[in-house]
Amino acid sequence: MNAQQKTEQINLDDPEPRWPAVVALVAVGGLYEALPKSLQWGPRGLLISLVVLLIIPTVLTRRRGHHGLNRILGLSVDVVVTAFLIVSLGLLVRALLGGHIQPAQLLRSSAALWLTNVLVFALWYWQFDGGGPHQRDLRGEHTDGAFLFPQMAMSSQIKRETGEQGWDPNFLDYLFLAFNTSTALSPTDTAVLSRWAKVLMMLQALISLTVIVLLAARAVNILNPS
Repeated sequence: MNAQQKTEQINLDDPEPRWPAVVALVAVGGLYEALPKSLQWGPRGLLISLVVLLIIPTVLTRRRGHHGLNRILGLSVDVVVTAFLIVSLGLLVRALLGGHIQPAQLLRSSAALWLTNVLVFALWYWQFDGGGPHQRDLRGEHTDGAFLFPQMAMSSQIKRETGEQGWDPNFLDYLFLAFNTSTALSPTDTAVLSRWAKVLMMLQALISLTVIVLLAARAVNILNPS
């Protein structure tokens, strides 16, 4: 068994944990419930109910080895939470333009949507990069994907010295990438290689920038009421 086969076997025996993505999805549902009813799409509890209903079969299909169906379900729940995020952002813009939202409510809602934006796009990057977590597990060491992480640019000697042999990104790496994109409006230490990733990052940065501009506009309006 050569070194590559050994690395692949290690990854299959110790696959990337999926529970952080599940926690992120539940957190998105919780943040959505924290929004005022005027910024929610449909009845209260709709998003969290849809998330739970989709998470259950997603977990079951993975445990039973139905990886194709598991991927479809995972992408479906990402589509759902993204749609709710965009609709709520649109409702927030409308409420602000109409003067129907209080400063404290605006601050809480903007913070909830900003955090939701980070979590939602972390899920997208995690689901798509390198074909998704299952495909990354099959390949072993992560050497090819939509993002060029610093570990991927290390030489074999440096990897041995730093203990990064067989390095494979997990959800935390994509969460860090999404957090940087929403704060710095750029990926900082990670290069973006694929076109689909560039489109998603532009969309994420645009949503983050919109939230920031809304807060700034409201702050200016409060300081200069005339």
